[in-house]
Amino acid sequence: MGLLKGGINEIIATTSFNAAPMGIHLRDGKMTMVLFAGSHTAENIRKDGWLVANIIHDPVLYVKTAFGDLPHEMFVNEPVGGITMQRLAGADAWAAFTATIERTTTDALVVSLTLKKEIIEEAVIRPVNRGFGNIIDATVHATRYQRTRDKKLKELIDYHAGIIRKCGGKRELAALELLMGFIAKKPE
Repeated sequence: MGLLKGGINEIIATTSFNAAPMGIHLRDGKMTMVLFAGSHTAENIRKDGWLVANIIHDPVLYVKTAFGDLPHEMFVNEPVGGITMQRLAGADAWAAFTATIERTTTDALVVSLTLKKEIIEEAVIRPVNRGFGNIIDATVHATRYQRTRDKKLKELIDYHAGIIRKCGGKRELAALELLMGFIAKKPE
């Protein structure tokens, strides 16, 4: 397929000056995403019908985009098929898609993606880092914990935090500190 491989690809999705960590499901040649109904990403896809998958290896950026917005200067305009899309300035690679809503529920949208363009900005070899992988998992749990305050989710976050402390480098440890600060706040 190109940049994305079979299974769930963890990327930072950008829509109109919005960024959020997401998983793109690639199964049997079909790419889909499940989005929380009411999220900025879901609303932008409803309105504009496009999404850019940013492949980036900065764990701090995954945490920042999970819990807040980025300034406009962090985005780069890219013309794709007559549409100006935004990608992240620091992406190692990116793939632009048209996005079609397949079905909706009260909680989610299932979106199918059609690849329009993909670019490798910088070819970088990165060894597997368990700290980075665990930041991704902890961030997924933390976004849900922020909404529900479910004790089991907090236990999972703490489990991943232990691995991050053991296996992570400076950026993973900084991302963990940021994540723990976000979940310490009560939901709005």
